[in-house]
Order: sequence, then C-alpha cells, then structure tokens
Amino acid sequence: MVSKEEVVKVIKRVEKRVQEYKLPITTKVSKSNDPFKVLIATMLSPQTKDTVTGPAFQRLMKLADNPQEMLRLSEKEIEKAIYPVGFYRTKAKRVKQICRILLEKHNGKVPVSMQQLLEFPGVGRKVAGLVMIYGFGKTENIPVDTHCHRVPNRLGWIKTKMPEQTEKELMKLIPKKYLKNFNNTFVTFGQNICTPQKPHCWECPVNKYCKYYKEVYLKNPKKKEK
Repeated sequence: MVSKEEVVKVIKRVEKRVQEYKLPITTKVSKSNDPFKVLIATMLSPQTKDTVTGPAFQRLMKLADNPQEMLRLSEKEIEKAIYPVGFYRTKAKRVKQICRILLEKHNGKVPVSMQQLLEFPGVGRKVAGLVMIYGFGKTENIPVDTHCHRVPNRLGWIKTKMPEQTEKELMKLIPKKYLKNFNNTFVTFGQNICTPQKPHCWECPVNKYCKYYKEVYLKNPKKKEK
C-alpha cells in the first residue's frame, strides 16, 4: 500500500514537470470563475482533443456566453460553432436542453450540487465533478477520466477497473490540498508522458516510484521509443 507521503512526492514532481505543456481547456476556462462556461467547455471536451475543443468553445462563447443568449441560438448555429468536436450534433442539442433547464428550474444559475448536475442530459459524473471543482472550487470529489484512471493504476497506487472505484480509492490517498488540481495535472501528464500507448517511461520524473516502470518497462526496454 502506497503511503500518502509518497503520493504527495509524486504529485509535486508531476506538477513541476507538466508546467512545460499546454494546460487542458478546463484549466483555462476555470480562470473565468464562471460555472456556466466550465459546464459548456467540459460538455464539449469528451471524445475531442483540446486543440479542437478550445477553439470550438471560444467560437460558441462569442455567440452566447450565458443561458439566455444560448437559447436564442438555433441548434444549427451551435453545431456550426462547435464543429468539428466529437458528436457535435448531440452536444449542440444537449447545450440547448441544459440552458432551458437552467432557466426554468435554477434561475439561470448552474447549481452547486453534484446530484442536480447529474440530472442534466448528457452530464456524467466526470463532467459534473469538473464543474464542482473548476466552477465552484469544491473538493468533495475527483473527476476521473481515462488519464486519471490509467496513471494511478500504472503507478501501483490503486488496482481498479471502473472510474467510480478509482475516484473512491484516490479520495482516500490524496490530501485535500491537492484535489483541485489533480485532474488537470494528471490529464496533462497522461497526454504527454504517461501516454496510453508507448508511455515515455525513460523521461518520466516519477519512474522510480512506478510499478509499471519496474515490472514492465525495465523487463522490456525495447518499449523505449527511438
């Protein structure tokens, strides 16, 4: 069982390393302190690279940056603005639906509640968690995507198969002060160093703490890219 001291040491090293890479779209949008913008950005991001999501989000915000203005747009206008994000037609429809719900049930404000956010069409636990953390600064949960699931499992911190299990176990390991930035830090790390295929183990700042590096990479150094 990994100690919290080692977890903190790894997080600090990873945080330092990822400073050289571009921030995920959620990090950039979070600086606006606008839960609505965080919600829209995180809804657009699944199955889409940040290099596509960022410009699409900016195009949409130029047309409408609040629920009232968004409802004045047609689905076709939203589709055109966010294309080519993945499933852009479905996402355009969801944006309209959510804005309508915000106005009808929440006075146009994004609710500060995981339970209420999860009631929105197309909003799963990861998106809701990102809104809670980056929209409201709440740290009662950890948004877990593919990177936040893969990296801790490779490190040997946890042994889980489902994101819900991963979140539960990470909440036990990670001190509260590191929860807010954990998702963005480890997403950036997973996109650039601890990649799904051919992870860059030889340049990883925490490989000496990594179970995968010790048990897989060192036994097969040919995994190193040329």
